[in-house]
Amino acid sequence: MHYPHSQAIIFGKRKELCMDNYDCIIVANGDFPALEYNIKLIENAKYLIVCDGGAEELIDKGFIPDNIVGDMDSTSLEIKEKFKDIIVYYKEQETNDLTKSVSFAKKSGFKNVAILGATGKREDHTLGNISLLADYCEWFEKIEIITDYGTFVSINKTTTFESFEGQQVSIFSLTPDTYISTEGLKYPIAQRQLTSWWQGTLNEALSNEFTISFTNGKLILFLKNKN
Repeated sequence: MHYPHSQAIIFGKRKELCMDNYDCIIVANGDFPALEYNIKLIENAKYLIVCDGGAEELIDKGFIPDNIVGDMDSTSLEIKEKFKDIIVYYKEQETNDLTKSVSFAKKSGFKNVAILGATGKREDHTLGNISLLADYCEWFEKIEIITDYGTFVSINKTTTFESFEGQQVSIFSLTPDTYISTEGLKYPIAQRQLTSWWQGTLNEALSNEFTISFTNGKLILFLKNKN
């Protein structure tokens, strides 16, 4: 699998054509994006979904979503009434509002999804949201969590990423019995199991691409933006 990663990662100044990489933007209830490119992703979204708890801040900042999705336990009565026609209500409590929103995006037929605002605020929510990428990756051609510092992606097969020399790369294995090998990273990994989260962090790309090889399991990568 070759992963032609968004130019949000490859270039320091992100190009407008990258906006076309996503057919759906989801805004969660973490820290609202501050980076100009991430704000532009919201402004130029082909379809904009906001999680229940993030609706008020998104709307206060002047954005109108296509849908507000969740169990509506964090949304004011004013927002519920004013935007009742675009609310997608999920009563069940087995999943969080981000998963409800991602599930709705899947059912709506979207293929390439970017999630913003999934990190920050409560750390347990941040960890949960990032780990859920491993479930979501099987539903879409591409799904990413984009922060003001970089991008989280999940893979379930050998993958080659476009990169740049010096790009910081961290690898997290959700399946500690998975044997991982890398090519094109400063600190090579050869048929190694990553049994703790810290063991695959703070690596670095040597050139314009690198490859992560494994035969089973699920990995999450963090790819830092170019300064």
